[in-house]
Formats: sequence, C-alpha cells, structure tokens
Amino acid sequence: MKLLQLSVLATFSILLASCGEQSSHAPSEQVEQQTYEWKLVTSWPKNFPGLGKGPETFAKYVERMSSGRLKVKVFGAGQMVPGFEVFDTVSSGAAEMGHAGSYYWKGKAPASQIFTAIPFGMNATEMNAWLHYGGGLELWREVYEPFNLIPFAGGNSGVQMAGWFKKEINSVEDLKGLKMRIPGLGGEVLKKLGGIPVALTGGELFTSLQSGAIDATEWVGPYNDLAFGLYKAAKYYYYSGWHEPSANLEFMVNKQAFEALPDDLQAIIEVATRAVNQDMWDEYTAANNAAMQALVETHGVDMRPLPRDVMLALKKASAVVMQEQSAADPMFKKVYESYADFQTKVMKYHQISEFEYYKNRADHN
Repeated sequence: MKLLQLSVLATFSILLASCGEQSSHAPSEQVEQQTYEWKLVTSWPKNFPGLGKGPETFAKYVERMSSGRLKVKVFGAGQMVPGFEVFDTVSSGAAEMGHAGSYYWKGKAPASQIFTAIPFGMNATEMNAWLHYGGGLELWREVYEPFNLIPFAGGNSGVQMAGWFKKEINSVEDLKGLKMRIPGLGGEVLKKLGGIPVALTGGELFTSLQSGAIDATEWVGPYNDLAFGLYKAAKYYYYSGWHEPSANLEFMVNKQAFEALPDDLQAIIEVATRAVNQDMWDEYTAANNAAMQALVETHGVDMRPLPRDVMLALKKASAVVMQEQSAADPMFKKVYESYADFQTKVMKYHQISEFEYYKNRADHN
C-alpha cells in the first residue's frame, strides 16, 4: 500500500512539474508576439463627418480586435500628405493604408473611376453586391495590382445631390461655360455639354465657391454639405445626383505591408473594412434626413430638381463618355462590361421589387 501511495505521489509530482513548465513558457510566448504600428492617410479633413469618421472607426475596430497588436494612426488630408497624394503614398509604402475615392486616380488607372461611381449607374446596394458577389472586387484588385496596392470597399454615401449652384439651371444652355467642381466620369460628362470640370479636394470647396473661382460644386449630400456650410456660398441646391448614384469609397493597403502581417491580423483588416463599409452607409442614411431638414427649414435653402431636359441630356452624354472611355483603355472596357452586365440584371429585379415598392409606399390615393 505504501509503495502504491508513493507511486501515485511521484506521478502527481511529475504532472505538476510538467504543468509548471508549460505555464512558465506561456507568458514568454505572449510577450514575443509581434506588434505593428501603421499609418493611414486620407483624402478628407480629420474626423470629418461620414468620410473622415470611417477611417477612425476602422482604426478602433482593428486595435480592439487585435488586442492592441495592430495600431493604426489616422492622418487627415494635409496632415501627412495632401488629399490627392494618398495613392502614391500608400503605393510607395510611406504609409501602410489610405482612404479615399478611387476616381481621384483616373490619371494613373482610368478604370479606377468605375469603383467609385458611374453616372446613372448602380446604387449602393447594387454596387456592394457587384463588388462582393459579382466579381467587382477581383477586378478592382487587378487594376491596382501594378501599383502595389490591395483595395477594399470603404464606405458609401448612397445617392448624392446634384450640387450647389450660384445661378439657376433652367436648360442645357446654362451648363455651358459653367466651372464646377466635379471629379471622375461625371466631370467628363459635364465637359461634353460645355461645362468646365475642376478638381478640388473637400477642404477647398467653400472658399473656391465663395470667391467665384468656381460657379458650382457637388460634394456629397445634406450631411456633409451642411458641415462645410456650402449654403452660405451658393443659393441653389439641386438634386438628384446623376453623377454619383453610389459614391463608393475605398481603403487601400500597401501589398508588402499586408502580406507581412500574420493571417489573423489580415483577417481582422478584411472584417473591419467590411464593417466600416456598412456602418458609413447607415450613418449617411440616418444623418442626411436631419441635415436636409436643417438646410431647408433653418437656413432657407432653395432645393430644386434638375430640369427634365437637362437630366436627359446628361444621360445621353454619359453613354457617349462610357463608350469613349472603353475604346481608349482595354482595362476600363473589361471592368465596365462586368459592371454594366451586373447592372442590367439587377435592375430587372429591382424594377419589380424596390422601384414598385417605393411607388406604392408613396401613393396616398
């Protein structure tokens, strides 16, 4: 019996010693986990509602989900680099991430414009569906691959407003000679109708409009337009946003920086970008309502629809621009064909679902 007790005690001692060895190694393994500190540059003013809030939310998600192993410091436009230099900064590795609108890079990759918006194109729901389930994201990454970048969808403002104008728009003739801040493909369409598109970052809009350097500007919608005080610089506020029916934004990541991360941190970035993509759209949907009410009721803004003949002329010019862009660049054509095919199919369903529902919901008779 004594021998049996001694044997049991010996075995128990060995087990305790073994557990002690394992526990003594565990803390050192945790201490040795590598941490990362990234810089994220944006095209927006620091903490600007919606656009600027998205990158900040992303950074908080990533730090929390990684237990502090990956920390992301966000820089507003001009804090580290100007807003139009985000692409090159991330491509070179000077910053690991960026947040912007892909249509700013049309001079580097014409097809990049498609991933923000196409005039008279898909809305936010349709755009997200194409990107994540229709092959759009794969094409986007193909476009960015030569630039050492990996793109992710980074938020959406939904259908935008047509913009702020210092004079009335009563006919297509009123667009001729009009100097308007309008980027991307929308700017090319305006040019077809005799307008003069001007490239400006958000922080330059108010002073340019107030001083008369431009005659009109589109920005986003009531939420952001109110924040910039654009109603103080132009009298007329037109809708709807033919040029950006879905203003899809982007996160871009330096390829080497991303591939240097362990698999779990890569997954955290992927999940956090998807979360922010949806969160921003929710924020705009909620905030635009109150902002529109404030613009009209508090500030007396004159809100008007663009005349029907103007809208039809813009749509006709848009078709010409898309044909020309496709003929000029093979990658643009490849991406646009995928986009247009998806839009044609999804419109058929939305015609009998969303569109009919909106009509029925608004019918008070």
